[in-house]
Amino acid sequence: MPALIFRIVRLARLMPLLLAVGCATVPPSNLDNICEIFRERPAWHDDALDMQRKWGVPPQVAMAIIYQESSFREDALPPRRYLLGFIPWGRVSSAYGYAQAKDETWADYQREAGSWFSDRDDFGDALDFMGWYMNKSQRLNGVSKWDAYGQYLNYHEGWTGYRNRSYERKAWLKRVAAKVQARAERFGAQYRSCQDDL
Repeated sequence: MPALIFRIVRLARLMPLLLAVGCATVPPSNLDNICEIFRERPAWHDDALDMQRKWGVPPQVAMAIIYQESSFREDALPPRRYLLGFIPWGRVSSAYGYAQAKDETWADYQREAGSWFSDRDDFGDALDFMGWYMNKSQRLNGVSKWDAYGQYLNYHEGWTGYRNRSYERKAWLKRVAAKVQARAERFGAQYRSCQDDL
């Protein structure tokens, strides 16, 4: 009898962890093909079409940036900071979720375009946030919604940072933006081949 009680107590302790793991959304199995992503997650395709209708942002551009930011992980967080090199001391920023939106920018989105019930770990909300952000990047800085390179630099540096050309001192960031542009082009070619079948 004591062994049975011990097992029940141990299982009860593990239950919250099992539930948390069971509720997490696993990223799509093929992150390199937008057609496969949308086939595996049809609701994501619907979200992408909603975002395109609302903000005029091509799905492949938003999806390429989300790939870069979180690899389609709903609970993505930035790296930790360490005190004395080994004591965990918070995160490098408040970025969270699919779009890695920071607290203050997410609050601006909720106030201007979203809902107070929008969540950064909800794919549709994150995609709508991306559309809002890119629409504003075009309005404020003249960057086309089809220009994944320029949109990513806006996204990473913020609208003011982009205007001040802060990215010019960051060769690594320009390389990442070029990767985002290449992925958006690849996603665009793939999407044109399958969008009628989705």
